[in-house]
Amino acid sequence: MSTREALEKAGENNLDLVLVSPNSKPVVCKIMNYGKYKFEQAKREKEAKKKQKTLEIKELRVTPNIEEHDFEFKSKNARKFLQDGNKVKITVRFRGREVNNSKAGEIVLNKFIEKLEDIAIVEKQPKLEGRNMFTILAKKA
Repeated sequence: MSTREALEKAGENNLDLVLVSPNSKPVVCKIMNYGKYKFEQAKREKEAKKKQKTLEIKELRVTPNIEEHDFEFKSKNARKFLQDGNKVKITVRFRGREVNNSKAGEIVLNKFIEKLEDIAIVEKQPKLEGRNMFTILAKKA
């Protein structure tokens, strides 16, 4: 139908004439309530955004001379974080002259890796940066 007829028909029904495909021959238009259409579209986008899972990195800080009970407690928390789908960053913080004995921090991190190897993979190997040594673990696929 002609553009004029389409506009009249849309006006009679209190609707809008929306251009769907301007490059085709003939041009394609649609008679609809444009405000309602935009509202529905925004609602769908909001729903899709709600279902997205954001990835978080949870950090656990330990010292190179961590006690056994503290180690067990921290590893249990790390396991819980991994099961929730988060990544875990385990940081060993050296104080004072502890940084001279960085091997102790590496032993602690390797102990964490061994403890969680059934559920996690090492994403980043233990690395010393300044006074901190850290590793990042992610859940196995």
